[in-house]
Amino acid sequence: MKVMVLNGPNLGRLDLRDSQVYGDMDFAALRTFITSSAAELALDVDIRQSDSETELISWLHEAADSGQPVIFNPAAFTHYSYAIRDAVDMLKAPVIEVHLSNPLAREEFRHTSVISGVVNGTIGGFGPDSYRLALIALKAIL
Repeated sequence: MKVMVLNGPNLGRLDLRDSQVYGDMDFAALRTFITSSAAELALDVDIRQSDSETELISWLHEAADSGQPVIFNPAAFTHYSYAIRDAVDMLKAPVIEVHLSNPLAREEFRHTSVISGVVNGTIGGFGPDSYRLALIALKAIL
């Protein structure tokens, strides 16, 4: 089973972000971690990252058209992108929302997710392990 793993804005620059919040991995190391975690579960992953709302929506449409399950870290778009929410809502295969940090333990504006209401579940606060846990949950759903 192939799983699309989508990552939103600024995740491609993890090495420049606050390591107290996002950990010490850069995006290349995160990709390697996700790929190896997926292989342990006999899953194949297609990992993508974009700072563009338009590109993320296009990828979500691609997943909807192909019936592909998605693990999605919408990053800052989590809190306000109704366009991304609507694209996620079109998906028929399972979708897991992930976050490296725990949004509820951060600034108040991060406490709202417009995405959570249209996904199978949300996992956050476990650093890179949030992705591994999402892969485990997705495999169980499938």
